[in-house]
Amino acid sequence: MVDRLRELVIVSGFNVYPFEVEDVIAEVPGVTEVAVVGLPDAETGEAVVAFVVAGPDVGHSADEVQEIVIEHCRTRLARFKLPSRVIVVSGLPHSATGKVAKGRLRALARSETLGLSAESGSPA
Repeated sequence: MVDRLRELVIVSGFNVYPFEVEDVIAEVPGVTEVAVVGLPDAETGEAVVAFVVAGPDVGHSADEVQEIVIEHCRTRLARFKLPSRVIVVSGLPHSATGKVAKGRLRALARSETLGLSAESGSPA
């Protein structure tokens, strides 16, 4: 229960549960894995950031996958729950127990924001 509370993203005072956004993004054809985290944001307090793994047979560029995911989310989620960023990666990092290592994803997103990441395709 503590882990779930820590994952809660508060956008402009509204609660966003990552699993809600993840479930909607998982509906997008070709998305094989997804993880959602919250990152500090000057305007809203926190921002929703989605990491998406697209299957090898998707046939879309990373930019196209981002657009498809955003458009799908616009039709299924409240505005405050929309991801402010969608980052397409080749795979998600997992802990020894098989859970997505969201702390590593937060670090990756922060480094990309600062322009430190050489490649957005690999979170590991």
